[in-house]
Amino acid sequence: MKAKAFIYNCRQAERKFAIKFWEQKSLTELDAEEWEQLCDGCGRCCMLKLEDEDTEDVAYTGMVCGLLDLETINCTQYPQRHKLVPDCVVFDAAGAESFGWLPKSCAYRRLAEGRSLAWWHPLISGTRQTVVDAGISVHGRVVSEDNVHPDEHESMVVTWVEY
Repeated sequence: MKAKAFIYNCRQAERKFAIKFWEQKSLTELDAEEWEQLCDGCGRCCMLKLEDEDTEDVAYTGMVCGLLDLETINCTQYPQRHKLVPDCVVFDAAGAESFGWLPKSCAYRRLAEGRSLAWWHPLISGTRQTVVDAGISVHGRVVSEDNVHPDEHESMVVTWVEY
């Protein structure tokens, strides 16, 4: 039954996006709705990162922003996130060259680098579940920063995010 559902979801996605906008337009040509649809909902951009001031190396931690709902992997305050969390990075097509801090799996980075969307991306698969199934989602792998003392941040570095 799961295979049938997957095939059905793929066919739904194919019908909905008969013209694959992400293949037809550059990042700078996307409208706001298309830009948002590119997000795979993995939550990796919400992970707290530590940057070495000397080398500028970035390390991902197993902590996420306190606004991220750990069950749905959705921001609970998405429209206001930048006001509520000053460190929440605004990234758009204009800053595509600086996407190096995003994981290699990120659709925005993939397209900025001339790569295609991965098989598990919801625009390809037709469902967000494939993001979890492929091990890309942070679901079940992270904790809220609200539950970690600042002295423990460095001990929270993870190696499962490729960037």
